[in-house]
Amino acid sequence: MLKHRVLVIIKFIAFFTVLFIAIQFLPVWLLQTNPPLRNEPVWDSPQTRAIARRACFDCHSNETVWPLYTRIAPVSWLVTFDVIRGRRHLNFSEWRRAGGTKGEPGISADEVIATIAKGDMPPGSYLKMHPQAKLSAVERQQLMQGLAASLK
Repeated sequence: MLKHRVLVIIKFIAFFTVLFIAIQFLPVWLLQTNPPLRNEPVWDSPQTRAIARRACFDCHSNETVWPLYTRIAPVSWLVTFDVIRGRRHLNFSEWRRAGGTKGEPGISADEVIATIAKGDMPPGSYLKMHPQAKLSAVERQQLMQGLAASLK
């Protein structure tokens, strides 16, 4: 009976080890790019850009920092697709105001500021791995005021 349990556990571990190795061959990390900056906002101050860079740019710009762990599946899948989704929604490197250009929808400065004011950004899941992105109340207020001046 004990031998059977040990054998089942060994098979279980072997299966998941092989599966873990196999999923590494799905190179989602090839999508981890940083295209050139195309249309960055005119920032009202270097401080606003610095706070935005620390709290927002990893998901909402073409200046994403891709740590080594983002090349290991399944973490690579989660991070890569979060960044792709974040850039689609708001990309400070390709800033477009509401209405956009060439028919592309934009996001308004008011939407960005409201999301920050509600505390939805940066998200808690991101802050767990990036505590330096956590904003104090003063920094959050500075960022919202700076974005209001920069993005309108």
